[in-house]
Amino acid sequence: MNVTHHVAVEEEQNIIDNTRKEVTRIFQVNFFAMCLLNTFPWDLLDRELKSSKTSDVISEILEKTCLNAVCRENPPSLKYRRRFLRELIKRHEMLEAVPLDALYEALGEVMCAQERDTCYKTYLLPTGDAVSLAENVAVISQGTTGLVTWDAALYMAEWALENTHIFKNKTVLELGSGVGLTGIVVCRTLSPTKYIFSDCHPIVLQRLRDNVTNCLTNRRGNSVPVCVEQQDWQNVTDEQLQRIQADTIIAADVVYDPDIISCLVKLLARVFDKFQESHPDVYIASTVRNPQTYDCFKTELEKAGLKHDIIKDAVTQVFPYNRVSTIEMIKIRA
Repeated sequence: MNVTHHVAVEEEQNIIDNTRKEVTRIFQVNFFAMCLLNTFPWDLLDRELKSSKTSDVISEILEKTCLNAVCRENPPSLKYRRRFLRELIKRHEMLEAVPLDALYEALGEVMCAQERDTCYKTYLLPTGDAVSLAENVAVISQGTTGLVTWDAALYMAEWALENTHIFKNKTVLELGSGVGLTGIVVCRTLSPTKYIFSDCHPIVLQRLRDNVTNCLTNRRGNSVPVCVEQQDWQNVTDEQLQRIQADTIIAADVVYDPDIISCLVKLLARVFDKFQESHPDVYIASTVRNPQTYDCFKTELEKAGLKHDIIKDAVTQVFPYNRVSTIEMIKIRA
C-alpha cells in the first residue's frame, strides 16, 4: 500500500508540475506576442493558485515574461506591460500571500518609463527560437497599416512550416512584406536559396529593413541571402522580374483595398506571361474582412485569365492569434 500510495502521490505531483509548466508557457507566448489580456488563461492561473496555495507560479510567470532577457532586449509596449503586471498583482493579492517584491519593482520600473511609438512583438517558433519584430503600437500609423503583423501573415508562416518543399532551395519573392514576419520565419527555418522582401511605403520599408537586419543579417548562423526591395506593383519592370526569377511568390493580407487589387492582378498576369515555360508557384493568404472586396479580387483574376485553387489543408496553429476570422489561402495558376 505504501508503494502504491507513493506512486499515486508522484503521479499527482507530475500532473501538477505539468499543468504549471503549461500555464507558464501560455502566459509567456501570449505576453511576447502582445495578445489581448482577456485571451490569457486567467482561470487556469486562478485554479493553480487555489490548489497550490503559493505564489510560485506567479514568480515563474514573471521570470518568463517581464524579467526575461527577451523582454529586456525587445520589450512589448509599456502600456501593455503595465496592464499585465497590474493583473498579476491583482491575482497575487487575492491569494493573501507574502508580497512579491519583484512584482512591485517591475511595475515601478515601467511606471517611471516613457512610452515610445515602437514596441516589439516576439513570436516563438516550434524550435523554441524567438523572432522579435519592431512594430508600431498603433494599428494605423503614419498613413499606413504596414507597421504591424496581421493574422494572415501569421497563418502563412504556419502554412510554410508545414510545406517546406515550396520554400527549401527556392528563390522566394514576397509581395507586401510589411514588418517581415513570414519571410523571417521562412529564412530561419526552411533554407530558401534566396529571399526577396518587398514593399512600397518608404516608412514600412525602413522598418522592414531594420527587422531583417536584426533577425537575419546580423544573426549568427544565418546563411540565406536576403534583400529588401521597393516595389510599386504598377512600376515593376520586366528587368526586375527577370533578375529575380522567383520560384515561389507569396503575399499575405494584400487584398484589402479595391484600389490596389487591379495593380496586384496585372503584376501576377505579367509574371505568368513572362515565365510561361517555368511558372513560379504563387500563393496568397487573405483575411476575408469584406467579402465583396475579396470577390472583386477573384473576379479580377478571372478577367486576367488566371485561375485559383483554394488550399483547404488544415494548418497547425503555432502562433497566438484569433482564428475566428476567415483566413483563406489560394494558389494562383495560369
